[in-house]
Amino acid sequence: MNISALVNALVYSVLGILIFVVAFLIIDKMTPYHLWKEIVEDKNVALAVLIGALSIGMCIIIAAAVH
Repeated sequence: MNISALVNALVYSVLGILIFVVAFLIIDKMTPYHLWKEIVEDKNVALAVLIGALSIGMCIIIAAAVH
């Protein structure tokens, strides 16, 4: 087992997750309402689907950029 490859995978995984969290927080600040409250407390399914699709798109872009 190559330890260097494992360390690289872990570093890139953490980097990708951090970039995603920062991007999600920026999107949350750009919207006129609090996303978590709208999705969880107000049960806005349409917003949940939209944010889910947006998250998948961001993750694909981040994965391509990090890879």
